[in-house]
Amino acid sequence: MADETPIGSGPVHLNLRMGPRLTRPVPAEVTEALLSAQITMTAGERSGFQLAFDLTKRGVISERLLPEGFFDPKTRVIVTTSIKGTPTVILDGLIVRQEVGASNIPGQTTLTVTGEDLTLLMDLEERTDRYPNLPPSERVRRILARYSDYGIQPRVVPEQVHQPPREQLRVEYQTGTDLQYVNELARANGYTFYLVPGPGLGQSSAYWGPERRLGRRQHALNVNMDVNSTVDQLTFAYDGTAREEPQARWQDPRTRNAHLLPQPDIDPLRPPLGKRATPALKRKTLSGTAKKALDQAQAEILARAATSADAISGSGSLDVNRHGYVLQPRELVGVRGTGRTYDGDYYVRSVTHNIRPGSYQQNFTLSREGLIARSSTVRP
Repeated sequence: MADETPIGSGPVHLNLRMGPRLTRPVPAEVTEALLSAQITMTAGERSGFQLAFDLTKRGVISERLLPEGFFDPKTRVIVTTSIKGTPTVILDGLIVRQEVGASNIPGQTTLTVTGEDLTLLMDLEERTDRYPNLPPSERVRRILARYSDYGIQPRVVPEQVHQPPREQLRVEYQTGTDLQYVNELARANGYTFYLVPGPGLGQSSAYWGPERRLGRRQHALNVNMDVNSTVDQLTFAYDGTAREEPQARWQDPRTRNAHLLPQPDIDPLRPPLGKRATPALKRKTLSGTAKKALDQAQAEILARAATSADAISGSGSLDVNRHGYVLQPRELVGVRGTGRTYDGDYYVRSVTHNIRPGSYQQNFTLSREGLIARSSTVRP
């Protein structure tokens, strides 16, 4: 078929669409020339991709499509995988670079295109803007509304520490790109910002909020379980220096007295996934909080405590044909077979899709803040 190619021996197919803004299925020659696809998605970071094609001499890519600009920067690329008849959009992005590797060896000349997800659009133009009487979440909504033409829908969660606008005291300004400012607001509130491609073609959700550590779990990763294993190997590490206890002082503008802010409860922002929390071995003094508004200083100390909480990390790889499901980043997944200390639920921090004819592998990293599963059962 012109727009699908099978991956491996199982019921896995890949669909590739390209275009300037509205995409369409690529010609059959492009699908047949695809050598590999690598897509990396990480919490709090822009997703990236790299597609490699066989650049056959006098083929349609080298003779017509490449000269006509089919693979030029800012061309939109949508990649969908279909497993057991269920489609999943794993990429909606833009090409930023193309590279041709010529070789004297037949079949070794390649075209490689590299790109990033649609947040690239938010990082192309610097601007100066003012946001009078708008709290952080409303500022983010206003910025994201500029990109609705690309099918980007905002999913914005109000900040945990209420920060009422005070135009008579301070007007918030943006300097730099939209992406820089949205990420700055996310970091200041212990939040994360990223795009989730799909669920439909040409659609994306722009999520600004806390890491999603509640709700539905993905199909569990099984290791050391004989025929029921879906992962060949998992590696876990406990880094005792990863977690910090932030210290922040705030000065009362009326009395000029400074005092140490109490340690915040991070559970509303980072619901615990482990039964035994890891202690903070490091203390970090935050600078610049004394002269900020109290609510801003409280939001900053909460953000620092939450984002440094994960002392437990894990990594591994899986065969999608064997696992039967595509592992999604920035969601929860259960782990079985590692033992009482490291079994249980984890936050999927990153996933890299490695797709070749006959192979669909995923490398992934996991994290959580404590040891020992909170439940005796891992589901599903």
